[in-house]
Amino acid sequence: MTARSRSRLGARLWPSPWLSALLFVAWPTLNGSWSTGHLVLAAGLAWAIPLLTRRFRPEVARLAAPAAFALLAWRVLRDIVVSNIDVARRVLGREADIRPRFVWIPLTLRDPHGIVALAGIISLTPGTLSSELSDDRRYLLVHALHCPDDEAEAALVASVRERYEAPLREILE
Repeated sequence: MTARSRSRLGARLWPSPWLSALLFVAWPTLNGSWSTGHLVLAAGLAWAIPLLTRRFRPEVARLAAPAAFALLAWRVLRDIVVSNIDVARRVLGREADIRPRFVWIPLTLRDPHGIVALAGIISLTPGTLSSELSDDRRYLLVHALHCPDDEAEAALVASVRERYEAPLREILE
């Protein structure tokens, strides 16, 4: 058996190793038990779920820039903390300090995995929520807790594009 045929066999048996690893850890964690039975069940689920669902995932995401991924992860974590403080200040303060608005963000990102990641990042960051994706996948509708005017809207669009969309394009496209 050649190395190439072993590699193809491995890809068929383990179509998504990262998903399998995540499932293996998630099962006992969510159940609160690391007993032998849960570990065996976790291993079975970690193997079977990606294997049975691979035909629903015709495109596989490829990380082109791991360093950019690490930088983006750090940026998102930092933004979550900073946004939590800002949202808490606004919610606990005067009601006039909250001026919500829906904003359409034009997307240059075309990779479906990247669009999902961008929508998730926006929703994870307190004060913003991804609401809708246009049918042509060129615009993402975002609800912002505080976006008082057109200038703030332009700043939000520029921030999302620079802080999240550009790194996702580097990572995935």
